[in-house]
Amino acid sequence: MSRVAVFRDPAGKLRAAHDNMAEAQRKRRIEAEIQRVLSELIAREVKDPRVGNVTITAVNVAADMGTARVYFTPFASLNPHEEVRIGLTHAGGFLRGEVGRRLRLRHAPRLEFIFDDTADKASKLTGLIERAVKDDRAGHVDDDEPA
Repeated sequence: MSRVAVFRDPAGKLRAAHDNMAEAQRKRRIEAEIQRVLSELIAREVKDPRVGNVTITAVNVAADMGTARVYFTPFASLNPHEEVRIGLTHAGGFLRGEVGRRLRLRHAPRLEFIFDDTADKASKLTGLIERAVKDDRAGHVDDDEPA
């Protein structure tokens, strides 16, 4: 006989633990589908010159499915990331409608575009590590000589 954990959600409603897992799985699936659809739409349908080539790096949908944070990085863009974000926000209504239609969602989430600076941070961190290793090796050159 299996046991099911029961808990109260934030609204006070009793729920089973497996219901929560199913909801989380559905949310992850919707996030992945939104990312796929947006990538395709931005590449093929958005004509705004501010947008250019954009990579959608992640999508996080709120628990109530009302908003979706869309993380992007411009790819070989001539425009600064803030201009790209403004262009994406301008196309947001069109993109939201298309996401809703293509995924057959009753209520498509409002799209909030956020510049993903993870690659920049990783590059800076890599540079710091390489510089520290280089400085460390330069400091140990004197230690390698025999006494």
